[in-house]
Amino acid sequence: MKLTKALLCSLTGLAFLACNTDKPLAETNYAEEANPMIGTDFTGNTYPGAQAPFGMVQLSPDNGYAGWDRIAGYFYPDSTIAGFSHTHLSGTGAGDLYDVLIMPVMLPAKSQEGELGIYSKFSHNDEQARAGYYQVRLTDYDINVELTATPRVGVQRYTFPEGDAAVIVNLKKAMNWDFTDDTELKVIDDRTVAGYRFSEGWCRDQRLYFCTRFSRPFDSVEIDSTDTQKEGQKIGKAIVATFHFKTQKDEQITLSTALSPTSEEAALANLKAEVPEDNFDQVLAQTTEAWNKELGTIEVVGGTPDQRAIFYTAMYHAMIAPTLFCDVDGGYRGPDKQNHKADGWQNYSTFSIWDTFRAAHPLYTCIMPSRDADMVNSFLAFYEQNGRLPVWNMWGGETDMMIGYHAAAVIADAYLKGIQGFDPEKALEACVKTANLDDYRGIGQYKKLGWISYEDVDEYNADNWSLSRTLEYAFDDFCIAEMAKKMGKQVIADEFYKRSQNYKNVYNPASSFMQPRNGEGKFISPFNPDEYTEPICESNAWHYFWSVQHDIPGLMELVGGKERFTEKLDSMFTYNPAADADLPLFSTGMIGQYAHGNEPSHHVIYLWNKVGQPDKAQKYAKQVMNELYLNTPAGLCGNEDCGQTSAWYVFSAMGFYPMNAISGEYEIGSPMFPEVRMHLENGKTFTVKANNLTAENIYVQSVKLNGKPLDKSFITHEQIMSGATLEMEMGAAPAKPWWE
Repeated sequence: MKLTKALLCSLTGLAFLACNTDKPLAETNYAEEANPMIGTDFTGNTYPGAQAPFGMVQLSPDNGYAGWDRIAGYFYPDSTIAGFSHTHLSGTGAGDLYDVLIMPVMLPAKSQEGELGIYSKFSHNDEQARAGYYQVRLTDYDINVELTATPRVGVQRYTFPEGDAAVIVNLKKAMNWDFTDDTELKVIDDRTVAGYRFSEGWCRDQRLYFCTRFSRPFDSVEIDSTDTQKEGQKIGKAIVATFHFKTQKDEQITLSTALSPTSEEAALANLKAEVPEDNFDQVLAQTTEAWNKELGTIEVVGGTPDQRAIFYTAMYHAMIAPTLFCDVDGGYRGPDKQNHKADGWQNYSTFSIWDTFRAAHPLYTCIMPSRDADMVNSFLAFYEQNGRLPVWNMWGGETDMMIGYHAAAVIADAYLKGIQGFDPEKALEACVKTANLDDYRGIGQYKKLGWISYEDVDEYNADNWSLSRTLEYAFDDFCIAEMAKKMGKQVIADEFYKRSQNYKNVYNPASSFMQPRNGEGKFISPFNPDEYTEPICESNAWHYFWSVQHDIPGLMELVGGKERFTEKLDSMFTYNPAADADLPLFSTGMIGQYAHGNEPSHHVIYLWNKVGQPDKAQKYAKQVMNELYLNTPAGLCGNEDCGQTSAWYVFSAMGFYPMNAISGEYEIGSPMFPEVRMHLENGKTFTVKANNLTAENIYVQSVKLNGKPLDKSFITHEQIMSGATLEMEMGAAPAKPWWE
């Protein structure tokens, strides 16, 4: 279905289309090039369902079983579907959400005892997915299901056979870490119901309200309610409602379900604003245009169909989280459990910041700085309502998962790049206060000793991770110092520059690794850098040695100079784990000790530029892109992690990467496409050209910027935003550094 610009702009409640009469809608259907099936097998933990860019709704099929492989609700090797729920996490490894599960059936429905319940078999031969759209045929009922979504509304279209049909709205079912506390479902009229689902999971005290509208009246409804209990006490009720229909062959029924974080009334308002009519094709066309607009901000020229699919899927995955978390009127629920209203900005949630500060947020600063400003405002609102910046927040609450205060890195990155739309004074205040919470996650000890003891455990330090905390706090301190310096706050800058050097306190010259210390300053013994131990977060000492992105010269000096540093870097990629090594599930995508399946390694490839061997950065970057990103369900080598794994690919495929996320510098690697055009919000276009690029010609021979030889290993954010042209000559053999 083709919609004109004028028609699109006349539709109500479609702010996500951002109609701009100065810019034509995308001609290329980038939405069709994306393949949401990538990452649904192996360790990717992604879901294949429908979502608008950064939408509150993630409408996707659930296989019906719990477990690590099904943490996103769907696992490609499975053959059952138990319904389509409206909230999911993308590649996080955290089993939560799955709210408002809806399942169409023909009666009598197939059911299995235990956790699966009502289900249907399905075949991948009767399934397809692209950005904003998912389709599957439920084999046991011969029902065709199609899904699409606006930012706040999930839309499902069912094509039924003739017979006794039913649509089951299951507010009871919970999987993995999720637990149903209380639910409500009210019949408003013979086409509309509303209610809520309150749950306890990874994020505590989640409250979700919804309103569902059927495209035709249901014939009857049965509502089953059971008590929910904790510690033997009733805490609420769990509702499963069955809506009955007598259907004709090929009859279609559309369901539109709006979500809200604040109330049922707000959910109804969201529904009326974004999906005023029961027109699936119209919503799909609008959402497709929204995806084309967002994906089209980076236009790749050439490449194989698989390369293009991998690239645009990576962009797609980088644009499904963080998620919108406010009603059409700006209302949202804060961490203080009160309702608030965003005025002049959009509130976002689902911030996997330990992952995404590295590349996903720097990507947003390039292609969507205004949205990035809204994300910073979301951090500041969270700070005002919770007393500290978020660590890993979602649905108005804090999970307290992972480490660091990396919201400071995201804020500093935005400020240092000149992004407008938030209060820098309040932002710096939030960063400084969060970094000085002495009773939170060992910060007091970190300030006192200069490191965190591996022997000390508290409620926020139950996973220990003391070495990793020390290194990541030091990086965040540098971010705060850089921001304070630019703002003219030299006293603050000096304090945090000093703190940023704390990484040196955990370096042990005897082992030449970062090594955990106790409160008396003694390094842990025995110590093996290959081992995965409690003081190191989801990694080993090889991985975390390089987590000093802010002071590579200082790190070189620690190990004895550039030559020794280079030897150690070479060992990182050539020293393989023992054949019988019991590697944890997050150590995947291994090249020597380099683990691309987990974020602490992501910047390390680009350190080769800093030792004057860019050919090795080019070699390993291409190896990762060619071997560890594939156009298959098992095409991701590790958790997708809310866009970080994909943002690494987006940058690297363009030919550069933010090794230090807040530096405003992007180290040059090896591009995947002969030409890439980044269409910027300021109306300019940044272009990358790779002349003589072939599968064999992976090495950069020379580099020009705007026709002049580039005298550095990197380009800057200012050069990108100026609409410059970066031109690389490619060849089959390594060349000397172009900047020498």
